[in-house]
Amino acid sequence: MITRRMALAGLATLLSSMAARGAPAEEFSVISGHDSLPVSRYAAAAAGKRPAVIVLHGARGIELRPRAYERYADALTEKGIDTYFLRYMTSADTAVVTPMSSTHESREAYETSRFDAWGDTVSATVTAIQGRPESSGRIGLLGFSLGGYIAADAAARDTRIAALAVLYGGMPDALVTKIKHLPPLIALHGEADRNVPITKGRELVALGKSVGAETEFVPYPGKAHGFDFSDTDPMTPDAVDRVTRFFKAKLAA
Repeated sequence: MITRRMALAGLATLLSSMAARGAPAEEFSVISGHDSLPVSRYAAAAAGKRPAVIVLHGARGIELRPRAYERYADALTEKGIDTYFLRYMTSADTAVVTPMSSTHESREAYETSRFDAWGDTVSATVTAIQGRPESSGRIGLLGFSLGGYIAADAAARDTRIAALAVLYGGMPDALVTKIKHLPPLIALHGEADRNVPITKGRELVALGKSVGAETEFVPYPGKAHGFDFSDTDPMTPDAVDRVTRFFKAKLAA
């Protein structure tokens, strides 16, 4: 139960730590098919082998609201979880999915044709991270909007993924009847979301339950798509905290 007092306390904490921690510790690329995709690594200060979370941005990329994504990296690394921002879109993807040069229908059709390739890119990133000396091998996916769909797709196909968090996303329609596996998952969704209906989040959780996954669904009354990107919304720190606690629990060795 989210109380007003809890929300305001979380907002005060958020506003007191608005400064970014700085540049990522490392930049590298992963090869998937014919593409080389950039990855930014935010390293936890903890010594020894550590779990990791791969962050999958929405269709408009990370650069539009970098601090919104960095809030999650700050919270995760503080809890000893390395965080990797995967920029999974090629230049061709970006040209097609931008709202200025496409329609909702054309974007949906294109995204449907690309989910498998994007999922392969996620799996290539998992392989790269698991090969690092500091990796514990425990990896989670955190997806936002389109990135949430990609994360759900990848988690259903790659059993190495140990935990899944999806914000205002769902499972690609073509996979809904084919799901045989999902890891523990949490889905957060605004009830007033006009971009991705909240039914998509509920459907994802139902799919998880149907294959025996541990699931949690958190609806946010009155909240729209991307509500957690606000610097002043009391629900922003609530979302960040829930996601962080989920990964801390599920990625423990």
